[in-house]
Amino acid sequence: MFPKQIYKAYDVRGVYPDELNEDIAFRTGRALAEFIKKTSGKDAPTLAVGYDMRLSSPVLKTEVIKGITAQGAKALEVGLSSTPTFYFAVGYYNCDGGIQVSASHNPAQYNGFKMTRQNALAIGENTGIMEIRDLAEKNEFVAASQAGQTETGKGILSIQVKEALKQVDIQKIKPLKIVIDTANSMGGPMMEVLFAFLPCELIKLNFELDGSFPAHEADPLKDENNRQLQKAVLDNKADLGIALDGDADRVFFIDETGRTIESSIIRGILAKIYLADHPNATICYDIRPGKITEDMILQYGGKPIVTRVGHSLIKAKALEVGAVFAGESSGHYFAQGAYGFFEMPMTMILKLLVEWSAAKSVGDYVNPLRKYWQSGEINFLVSDKLAVFERLRAKYSERLKYDFDGLSFDLGDWWFNIRPSNTENKVRLNVEGTNQALVEQKTKEVSEIIEKKI
Repeated sequence: MFPKQIYKAYDVRGVYPDELNEDIAFRTGRALAEFIKKTSGKDAPTLAVGYDMRLSSPVLKTEVIKGITAQGAKALEVGLSSTPTFYFAVGYYNCDGGIQVSASHNPAQYNGFKMTRQNALAIGENTGIMEIRDLAEKNEFVAASQAGQTETGKGILSIQVKEALKQVDIQKIKPLKIVIDTANSMGGPMMEVLFAFLPCELIKLNFELDGSFPAHEADPLKDENNRQLQKAVLDNKADLGIALDGDADRVFFIDETGRTIESSIIRGILAKIYLADHPNATICYDIRPGKITEDMILQYGGKPIVTRVGHSLIKAKALEVGAVFAGESSGHYFAQGAYGFFEMPMTMILKLLVEWSAAKSVGDYVNPLRKYWQSGEINFLVSDKLAVFERLRAKYSERLKYDFDGLSFDLGDWWFNIRPSNTENKVRLNVEGTNQALVEQKTKEVSEIIEKKI
């Protein structure tokens, strides 16, 4: 049976080989080629193909290329790469689209695909991913009379790093001691090349590529995966810790005390930096609570726009409203560059290093911004998602703020968002407020309504 469930709102994710295997990779390559033919108006478009260090990625990449070229499209191999490097390659080589073989931060048994159109425009639920799914499921392809060629693009990471370095004056970066944990994933090569140009002392953790993830899961959003990094920051008396996820499109920061800096604060700082160069500009951020972001956008003269959750959705909205920067609570930070609007972790790291170099310490800069307390995302397995939303709407109807991507309520000194899972009988709750006790109390209150205890 065809695994329709692996084609999700933002990308394709499934367990290898039970859900996602060589046949599905071949079909998806063919489907993407046909989709890009239609959107580009070209009979023989060029598609960039990248892949990560997962054990199943090389064979899946090979089958994707076979599928692309079977339909007469050209495959441009960009090699072993992070997702941001792949996006950069799509734009830099002026490709008509592309596909990255990666399951991001998922455990080792997973793999997946992130697909784009020209300029690395993400293909998501409303922009083609379900059409590609349906083409792959039908499997009624007619092979091209002449197969497409395969070419190789070399040195793209070095080109990308040089482009990132143009965005700041590296003379303003102090010789900071920085510990970086790349979780045996694609951030390793990227950080190696970048930091060769910086005056900082780099202490490397888990830089060896290993798709079995021997050190820990490649998801820094879960703070338990940052314990080794937090300890290394303290042990080495470092100024800063940096963690990247499996495909290096998300980045997280640890201050000199070993404390993780909330993504909403990082997002706010970056908004401030971008607004200094682009006064009165629009900044996008996702609907999950993170009020400090809105505070800082308004403080520095920007226009805040709230978006749905998901990298493809926030990018689409940012492009629609002409945002110069966008940030997601999960650690994705996007900006408009010379080759598209997508995640740019190297640029974000560089801008933050310049900003923090002027401060006494990272913690000294960040601590005044730690004004709010967050529950973190809490998942509930429920039998009826709609009934949960009806109960919450009835309880807090007068304080409803947003009714897209779930429901968001603002109750003055605390606020929350609840979203349904796209694929499971789950709802996801995020609560934020002005102090820990209040957030804990209100999280319990809302949880009881979700679980129908009151």
